[in-house]
Amino acid sequence: MQNTRNVLTPDNLGLLQSIAETGSFAAAARQLGLVPSALTYRVRQIEDALDVLLFDRSARQARPTDAGLELLREGRRLLEDVDAIANRVRRVATGWEPQLTLSVDGVISPTTMLELVEAFYALEPPTRLKWRDGILSGTAEALTSGHADLAIGVTEGASNVAGLQAAPIGELRFIFVVAPHHPLARLPEPISDSQLRAHRLIAVADSARQSQVTMGILPGQDVFTVDNMRAKIQAQLRGLGAGFLPEPMVRPYVQAGHLVARAVARPPRNVRMCYQWGGSGSSVPGRALQWWLGQLQSQATRQALLENHHHF
Repeated sequence: MQNTRNVLTPDNLGLLQSIAETGSFAAAARQLGLVPSALTYRVRQIEDALDVLLFDRSARQARPTDAGLELLREGRRLLEDVDAIANRVRRVATGWEPQLTLSVDGVISPTTMLELVEAFYALEPPTRLKWRDGILSGTAEALTSGHADLAIGVTEGASNVAGLQAAPIGELRFIFVVAPHHPLARLPEPISDSQLRAHRLIAVADSARQSQVTMGILPGQDVFTVDNMRAKIQAQLRGLGAGFLPEPMVRPYVQAGHLVARAVARPPRNVRMCYQWGGSGSSVPGRALQWWLGQLQSQATRQALLENHHHF
């Protein structure tokens, strides 16, 4: 008995499709330029290898059996997959990457990112996109460790790996906010470190594996650590703790009175954000990365990435 892989070739699957479409072995043989005996022999080889009957030969027409119908269905799907793979390979050969991974920090607007993803897919590229969430130094680490091709929302100067290229997105202002019913909402301003230390801080965990960066935690302070910015906002809305948050992200909550901005004794926190790509051994950017870098050159896009947090 032949190995099934040897008989379930694209050629043989196409031959079976021809028999089903023309309705007879003789007509399929004419269409494929084969002598009828050669076509019949190939069908028998497939049937022997699978140990099934694919066509009912008792009628004038070659009618597929239930097993034959199933093979024709799956065969059609396999042939479409083969064509799709061939098209993808041809397009990748024109300079498109097979996959592009984006490492996106939690302070970046998901709405604007999805608008960019939508515009990218409108090109019908052969490139598969992957989006990784990052926090603090983890956003850049995904790039430097080879797990991402483009990091969006990196703190300027956070990583200086050889060959890494960077360009600015803009400055992000962090403000100290609490729920209106939180005790810190009633203290006179500016609130001192000793007063802050007596209350729980809500912190976002660094997504880096190698180094754990923490921001604004005072010695001996109780900390509730969450995994992302959205969870941090929700925790602070409930009054579970206090902390600094990007002003554009909390602007709607402050305007609605659900959070209160408070002046603290420590210096204001303004963070310069950038995007990074490349790295050691990196070659000329592929067409997908070039497209993303082109979009990020727009001042309006960069501003929207930091500001557009009103449509969760």
